[in-house]
Amino acid sequence: MIQIYSAQDQAGLRASAKVLASVVNALVNMVAPGVTLLQLEQKAAELIAQAGAQPAFLGYHGYKNILCTSVNQEVVHCPPTSRVLVDGDIVSIDAGVIVDGMYSDCAVTVPVGEVSPEAKRLIAVTRTALYEVARQVIKPGNTIGDIGHAIQTYVEQQGFSIVRQLVGHGIGRHLHEEPSIPNYGTAHSGPTLKAGMAIAVEPMVNTGKPDVHFEDDGWRVVTSDGTFSAHFEHTFLITETGCEVLTQL
Repeated sequence: MIQIYSAQDQAGLRASAKVLASVVNALVNMVAPGVTLLQLEQKAAELIAQAGAQPAFLGYHGYKNILCTSVNQEVVHCPPTSRVLVDGDIVSIDAGVIVDGMYSDCAVTVPVGEVSPEAKRLIAVTRTALYEVARQVIKPGNTIGDIGHAIQTYVEQQGFSIVRQLVGHGIGRHLHEEPSIPNYGTAHSGPTLKAGMAIAVEPMVNTGKPDVHFEDDGWRVVTSDGTFSAHFEHTFLITETGCEVLTQL
């Protein structure tokens, strides 16, 4: 069942998202050649604890980390390791927190040092697909299909591909709630957006083909053809007139 959140719950969502945005911003500013993925994880742990929040991913279905840190051809859900970031990498940082029982979820892809023109464009297109294209259609009366159709149309017009095996989701009192939110689809289809709904929209975009491979560790998802992938995600609250980007960076 799709939840419609009360004003009190919406205040909790905002509080959670404010903490998360602050954490993610700090991690983005840390990214540089020579930094390890575990250093990002350690910093996230410190900041979340200082804010009096809890990490949303730790322990989720047995996941053992606070962040997902996916590099280059890694799409999502990659546990941080001692891997050292080097010039030319791109790294996707995905994090979630819980504040007073309310969840928020956010992801951003960051260039490491000087990256290729294609990698720059991949990041820019994926960011635009979320920050501008999706945001314009997230409003009451539109549908989940409108979101996916808008993202898919824009991304494919730019010559990139949309990952189809992974989707966005509702969010609130749980990390993953109904409805599922594909980043592709048919306009005017699926559940209708209503004020009070909270959703996490997260386009995952590849420079090559859309196919992905699930690694044997049960978590890591990588592009099947080894090309780069980018991932952006925000937690949105549907309002009476449009949407509020709760995890605004």
